[in-house]
Amino acid sequence: MKRIESPQNALVKHWKKLLSVRKERDKTGEFIIEGYHLVEEAIKQKENVLTIMVSDTSEIPETWDIENLVVVEINDLIKKELAETEHTQGIFAHCKQQTVNVEEQDNWNRLLLIDAVQDPGNIGTMIRTADAAGIDAVVLGKGSADAYNSKTLRSAQGSHFHLPIVKGDLFEWVEKLKERNVSVYGTAFENSTPFNEVKKEASFALIVGNEGNGINSELLEQTDQNIIVPLLGQAESLNVAVATGILLYGLTLK
Repeated sequence: MKRIESPQNALVKHWKKLLSVRKERDKTGEFIIEGYHLVEEAIKQKENVLTIMVSDTSEIPETWDIENLVVVEINDLIKKELAETEHTQGIFAHCKQQTVNVEEQDNWNRLLLIDAVQDPGNIGTMIRTADAAGIDAVVLGKGSADAYNSKTLRSAQGSHFHLPIVKGDLFEWVEKLKERNVSVYGTAFENSTPFNEVKKEASFALIVGNEGNGINSELLEQTDQNIIVPLLGQAESLNVAVATGILLYGLTLK
């Protein structure tokens, strides 16, 4: 097993840059994950794992299949440099972002489109919820938080390795989906129908919007129907990730 002792090592510098700089993640198509659960989910798709980094005080479980994977031992100093959590488990992985085959997109019949949601925790929770609800793919529109931000990754709890997550122009996506006769639902307070009154469709796309401003008004005009989660109490609104979960299950379950 290779061992790295110095924080000045070129690989360590690269890992730190991936953690802190979105442009570096975008340019390289790489990212860093932390913790046993995320690393375990990652190694189920070995082709996306470049390196596993484990500290002196941590061990790789014997049940993990790490054959043909590069494992690097790091000291406590480097562990602290890479840790994004207060009580780190001392295990990390350097991964490649998934590559999505363009031809697969025509087979996606249930999609979540995210318009300018800026909180990484919300993005991660929505990715996790979409995964749980059996959604085929998540599309992140302009202005949305980075899918590979550390907080997003922790909130998604490994769902990045379970379903396609792509960045795209939501106007173009809506146009393509409507050409395929996929029903496109927006979320809005005005001119909307309670989600539980909407006819269930085998194919649909749900658009959710920015925490404060909602969906871009021009995008909202392109939807087939706008839906809402009725507020039965005194709260003025729901957290966007919570609302997304209710709506996805409402549209999915028969």
